[in-house]
Amino acid sequence: MDANERIALDDWADQDLLTKSEAAERLVVEIDETVAKIEAGQGSDMLERRLAGMREALANFRGEDG
Repeated sequence: MDANERIALDDWADQDLLTKSEAAERLVVEIDETVAKIEAGQGSDMLERRLAGMREALANFRGEDG
């Protein structure tokens, strides 16, 4: 990126950042919604892979070993 293209200030503030706990809470909701879609017959290979990735990320947030 060219220096002239950069904005003068970051476009985010500390208040916009999530804690690990908040991110984990949001991830749990997303996992539940994804599981519901799969159980309703709306699943796909991509959705299954996404679910596996979200579960792995949640385990990392919680400090669980794989």
